[in-house]
Amino acid sequence: MKFFFTRIQYESGDWDTDQRMPSNLLNSLVEYTSLEIDLEEHIVPLSSPEIFECPFCYLSGHKLVQFTDKENEHFVKYVNNGGFVFVDDCNHDIDGLFAKSFEQQMERSFGPDRLQKISNQHEIYRSFFEFEDGPPPSSVELNGWGDDMVHDYLKAIEVDGRIGVLYSNKDYGCEWDYDFRNKRWLAEDNTKFAVNIVMYALTA
Repeated sequence: MKFFFTRIQYESGDWDTDQRMPSNLLNSLVEYTSLEIDLEEHIVPLSSPEIFECPFCYLSGHKLVQFTDKENEHFVKYVNNGGFVFVDDCNHDIDGLFAKSFEQQMERSFGPDRLQKISNQHEIYRSFFEFEDGPPPSSVELNGWGDDMVHDYLKAIEVDGRIGVLYSNKDYGCEWDYDFRNKRWLAEDNTKFAVNIVMYALTA
C-alpha cells in the first residue's frame, strides 16, 4: 500500500495552511526512501471515519483549535489506536491563539500534563537522518513576529511509549512551504527532518 499524506480539516480554525508543504515532503520521501508514495495530498475532515484509514496526519493553523464532540472523539480514538498526528503551530508563538487553544484541547482530550517536552535524544531524531541536537531550527522562528525565539524542543503525547501526537511551535510547515524544485538552492535540504517524522510514524 502506498504511503499517503493526510491533512486534517477541523471546523474551528484555518486548517488549510502552507499549501506547498505536503508535495515538498512527499518529494523528499521519494528522494530519500524506498517507500511507495501517493503524491497527492489527502484532506480528511476530523469528523469523518475516513481518518482511521490514514497512516499519518498533519494538523496546523494560526487560529482557534476547539474540536467538536465528534472531532474530539475521532482524534482521541485515532491516537489511542496507534495513529500519528504531527501538529505544527503556524504562529511559532507559545502565547499565541493556536498554541494556547491546542494545548487546552489536548488537556480536554487526554487529561492534564499528557503533552510533555520530549528529550532531544529521542528516537525520532535518529529514525532516518541524525539530528544530534534535537529539532533543527527553522528560519521563520526569528522573523520579527510570534514569540521571537528559537524553540529547542518539541512536545508530544505518548501512548504506550510511542508518540501519538508530535507538537511543534517551530512552524516547520512554513519552513517547508516552497516548490520542491527549489531545494537545489539550499546548502542543506531542510525537509530531512520531515522524513524522520514520517519514518518514525511508520516504524515506531
